[in-house]
Amino acid sequence: MMGMALIHVAYFVASVLFLLGLRDLTHPETARRGTTMAGLGMFIAVVGTLLHQDIVRYEWIIAGLILGTVIGIPMGLKIPMTKMPERIALSHSFGGLAVALVGVVEFYRHTGQMDVFHTSIIGFEVLLGAITFTGSLMAFGKLQELLPGRPITFPMQNVITVGTLLASIGLIVFLVLNPGQMGAFYLLLALSFLFGILLVLPIGGADMPVVICLLNSYAGLAASASGFALNNVVLIICGALDGGSGLVLSILMCKAMNRSFTNVLFGAFGQIAPSVSAAAPAAETGGKVHSGTISEAAKIFKEAKSVIMVPGYGMAVAQAQHTVKELARLLEKNGATVKYAIHPVAGRMPGHMNVLLAEADIPYELLVDMDDINPEFKTTDVALVLGANDVVNPAAKTDPASPIYGMPILEVEQAKQVIVLKRSMNPGFAGIDNALFLRPNTMMVFGDAKQTLLKITAAL
Repeated sequence: MMGMALIHVAYFVASVLFLLGLRDLTHPETARRGTTMAGLGMFIAVVGTLLHQDIVRYEWIIAGLILGTVIGIPMGLKIPMTKMPERIALSHSFGGLAVALVGVVEFYRHTGQMDVFHTSIIGFEVLLGAITFTGSLMAFGKLQELLPGRPITFPMQNVITVGTLLASIGLIVFLVLNPGQMGAFYLLLALSFLFGILLVLPIGGADMPVVICLLNSYAGLAASASGFALNNVVLIICGALDGGSGLVLSILMCKAMNRSFTNVLFGAFGQIAPSVSAAAPAAETGGKVHSGTISEAAKIFKEAKSVIMVPGYGMAVAQAQHTVKELARLLEKNGATVKYAIHPVAGRMPGHMNVLLAEADIPYELLVDMDDINPEFKTTDVALVLGANDVVNPAAKTDPASPIYGMPILEVEQAKQVIVLKRSMNPGFAGIDNALFLRPNTMMVFGDAKQTLLKITAAL
């Protein structure tokens, strides 16, 4: 009894630390402390679980701890921020598979002995765990470009996908009514794996940040279901927090992109299509792109009194955040004001740009959200676009035929001068050309963002 009381105390302390950690993650200045508290909570939860009386032998547990540590520490230390979305997708897949396997073991151990509640919970656990596993692998493949970033579709895809989901739910109901049917259970597992693949394949690269949030929510709900199956309080709480926060974040991401859940899941958003959005600016400029030089860019910056930096995935790829700070320091020394415009879905995961800029010790108060920074572009001398694409594409406001129409964007085209640092004219996640690049007040400076910034800084 003393041992179980100690375990419950550990679970209570861990749950409180999870809540406090999640609260601190809502602000950049307290986020590191929040991560530390959540990590400490997880450590206490693991220690408490290791004291459980149902554990008979520790050999496999110790082997798992060693293997996980050997894999996890190098992943955490060596994977760069640019690959963090891919790493998160992999982590979701491992978590989903673990939960699904727990459900398989529990069903096998208690075949024919479970009540309606536990049978339903295990079915739900296996369904969500398997979906998270294969869905996250598909997301990883798209982010890593092992699979095409465009939507992969085929005839009657939505019918087959919905049919697979309904069949899976039907099998859970069948298992509740007919306990102990191992064949039906393994068919449920197979269909759940298949559904995860069908769910993510038709989603384009532009929606991958939302997909990652949704998969995070699925993984949390699956873990919570696992807690009910195992009668483990901390799993229920932790899974519910994960599932709930992931769902809220998904809703906020969809709002930021002016998308609905149904469009994200079934809209085949992101398919490569002929650019209609470039038509108007092309007429204004004769379809020409103004490619500028380092010296031209340096001259523009030297005369600027207000500059807004607009970071995007290209900055992350080039690891140019420290060089951005050095350029900003020079501009400020020259009397210019410098701010940073943050779009909620810039990069490949929420907060991607915030983390990179914080890594370069750029003050938090200079990072301005989209709604607050947009009115300032009209009076800004220079808007510097650092590898951003879809989040600054005017087609989202002007072209109803564009797949990103209606998505809120950073209105950089209103600045007196726009300088875009980009490797090439290749389209962004949405697979469409950017009308901004053809506007008369836009100058393209092609090349690696970090090297270009170093040269501009040297010229200044």
